[in-house]
Amino acid sequence: MGYGNLTEFILLGLFHNEDVKAICAVLFFLCYLAILCGNLVVLLTIKGSHLCEQPMYFFLSYPAFMDVCFTSTVAPKFIVDLILQCNTISYNGCIAQMFYAHFFGATEIFILVVMAYDRYVAICRPLYYMITMSRQICYILVIASVFGAFIHSLVHVLVIIRLPFCGTNEIDHYFCDIFPLLKLACTETRLLVIAIITTTGVMSILTFVSLVISYIIILSILRTRSSEGRRKALSTCGSHITVVFMFFLPPIFTYVPMGDSVGDDKVFALFYTMIAPLFNPLIYTLRNTDMKNAMRKMWCQEKVFEGK
Repeated sequence: MGYGNLTEFILLGLFHNEDVKAICAVLFFLCYLAILCGNLVVLLTIKGSHLCEQPMYFFLSYPAFMDVCFTSTVAPKFIVDLILQCNTISYNGCIAQMFYAHFFGATEIFILVVMAYDRYVAICRPLYYMITMSRQICYILVIASVFGAFIHSLVHVLVIIRLPFCGTNEIDHYFCDIFPLLKLACTETRLLVIAIITTTGVMSILTFVSLVISYIIILSILRTRSSEGRRKALSTCGSHITVVFMFFLPPIFTYVPMGDSVGDDKVFALFYTMIAPLFNPLIYTLRNTDMKNAMRKMWCQEKVFEGK
């Protein structure tokens, strides 16, 4: 436990109106079920079909899994708080929630970078694709992403557990995050806020800009390809670009400011905790012919099996 006498925190949540809380509890519960179902369908479709042999879909299964884990770190507690009006969380539970939220979120960010690299190699260096993106290298890239996310999350935890909490225990958020916790510390945290902005915020901006530039290069090269090849590549790259914008922009708006606009942070946090994981399965499947065919094949097999 950190310094001070606090053993629990109170999450103030998003809303104060009781009627709004009841409606939102039902809405977020349905969204959470949709997130679980949508991402699990994507994950099971890839794992249960020939798509898992392709590096692009091998990597795609991990964002689907991370979306389920990331949302499950935040949504169940948030929904229960809305229903039961029991919005306390223990000190250790708060630290654990912050760690896992950053771990799963950072892992997905690193995997999105790997997916951009995969598309770059597939489109710009197709003759070397199978060598460059062998299964062994794919595993190494995933392990590196997980390790990088673990270090990122561990640093945030080490920052918080060394701080004294001896005043108010009310967190102006619906889950435990580092900026709202820094506001409760009984010490000067301005240098820590600047350090976090430098690491998390600037890293998010640089990663986002790098991804955008990489996809611009890919799209410029696609102009020289045949119409069929260009159409197929655009369908996959278009979905990746959409997910990158949905996943990166809210964290950038959250972590780049000086951490003073927590009220706005809660709104931005909804995008990467609930909205992006809800729409990602649709984005990855609606414009992807291979995914739609694989899902249709698996569904038809299930129907035939049931008929027998």
